[in-house]
Amino acid sequence: MARYGGSREDWIDLSTGINPAPYPVPEIPPTAWGALPTRSEMDDLAKLAQRAFDTTAACLPTAGAQAAIQMIPRVLPSGRARVLGPTYNEHAASLTSAGWTVDAVDQLDALTRADLAVVVNPNNPDGRCYHPDQLITLANTVGHLIVDESFADPQPALSLGPALSSNGNITVLRSFGKFYGLAGMRLGFVLGADRLIGDLKDLSGPWPVNGAAIFTGAQAMADEDWKRQTIARLNDDAAHLDRLAGQAGWRVVGGTPLFRLYDTPDANTAQDQLARHRIWSRVFPYSNSWIRLGLTHGKNDWHRLEVALSGQ
Repeated sequence: MARYGGSREDWIDLSTGINPAPYPVPEIPPTAWGALPTRSEMDDLAKLAQRAFDTTAACLPTAGAQAAIQMIPRVLPSGRARVLGPTYNEHAASLTSAGWTVDAVDQLDALTRADLAVVVNPNNPDGRCYHPDQLITLANTVGHLIVDESFADPQPALSLGPALSSNGNITVLRSFGKFYGLAGMRLGFVLGADRLIGDLKDLSGPWPVNGAAIFTGAQAMADEDWKRQTIARLNDDAAHLDRLAGQAGWRVVGGTPLFRLYDTPDANTAQDQLARHRIWSRVFPYSNSWIRLGLTHGKNDWHRLEVALSGQ
């Protein structure tokens, strides 16, 4: 806005992978605002999340997956970590801040023998995916495996949730805000071994999630009809976005149903072209050609994006 003008309402923000058609927030009871969350409410939300993620592993609700990314390096003994990239840079940043030695690698088998290995599945920004069996095999070769499944809701077959045990060395991170389109609610989950979840629970304190997030999260994750309809819509919209990008001469690199990554002749020029139509996108310091777009929603916004991509 500082560079191109306009107010927030004028802009279409495609720089994230957040569902642009969020779950309809229910009427939140006054007690969710006026009283501290109870232990039973937190426990009920964790049990509901276990059902939603098809796991019997221990579960801790957190203030978004980001909170877990920052806590986990502090409850594990520091050593040498390897992060499969390029990917979400907060994993390496949080590990480094907690005293870990961090190496970036670009192949799954390069993670072996690490004290801690991090895989984002599906990956951000290119959507690379790994079958759960591959990750279970990898876990047998590392001290601890962190799998960030923040974008896995539209692709549930990728999840390691069903394979987790109460004493294993795999920890899974799940986001609520991305798929449900309510990132401002700050809700996420950590799934894993009893001892690690207990340590994270101690570190996160007695009220890591607010009452409104507990109430809304419980309503949303129990709504199977909304989930099925949303997955179908996201897949259709991702395919539509690929067609528009193809007409602009961009090549699909990868992505998920929540965001798409394209190869362009020049990413900065492409970003500038969209920004002149007040549509924001994401480019990356390690690539001169990659641009990532989230999905938009509504006939008018799709038309604006089509016009912007056509160069008009």
